[in-house]
Amino acid sequence: MPRYFIEVSYRGTTFSGFQSQQNANTVQAEIEKAYQVIQKEPVIMTGSSRTDTGVHALQNFLHFDTLVPIEGGIGTAALAYKLNAILPDDIVIQSIRLVPDLAHSRFDAIARHYNYHIYQHKNPFLKDTAFFFPYKLDLEKMEQAATILKEYTDFTSFSKRNTQVKTFQCQIIESNWFTKDNCLIYNVKANRFLRGMVRALTATMLKVGRGKVSIDEFRDIIEAKDCTKASFAVPPHGLFLMHVLYNNNPG
Repeated sequence: MPRYFIEVSYRGTTFSGFQSQQNANTVQAEIEKAYQVIQKEPVIMTGSSRTDTGVHALQNFLHFDTLVPIEGGIGTAALAYKLNAILPDDIVIQSIRLVPDLAHSRFDAIARHYNYHIYQHKNPFLKDTAFFFPYKLDLEKMEQAATILKEYTDFTSFSKRNTQVKTFQCQIIESNWFTKDNCLIYNVKANRFLRGMVRALTATMLKVGRGKVSIDEFRDIIEAKDCTKASFAVPPHGLFLMHVLYNNNPG
């Protein structure tokens, strides 16, 4: 049965996350509903990366199998166009591509890339896509903390409680702070992420920036492997899934 990857971007403000949930308005559910309207076929899609309520994505993927012709019939570009015509304004299909039958949007991903956006001066145009944090920060210490993260692989301290995973091991490839368009941005790329991990890293480094946690204490938090030691106190709307990477990246 032919398999396709859908590349999607979305503004997560009005959605209860990405993945389909019973009695919840999610990005995946909207795409599946639109697909059924156009193709007259119900499909259950598989997402590459779950994002929480309010989190945005510049790039995420789903895959699905279908016996209803797309290539040579309606065509993938035409299907993407028609889906976009009926999807909510805050979801856009970037592409639909035929992939090998065993390709998997989640398990084949080799890395994911996130940015967390913070602004420090009142700005009504950023309030839904960045976290307003009007406090003095020591950016040099925050960058030092971000660099330290690459020395570690066990991120138990930065995972939400009751997370059912086999391992808390993650390989962080990039971790740094930068400024762009009046925002302070935490940039992080890793082979995998735990639930709440990027927000916990961001929130804990903000405490470093405010002088409430020293660099040595930051190391202690990592090494404690205890999620009660880290801070998770940043909202979801500042978080963006930037890219999902594959060996043969369909994006």
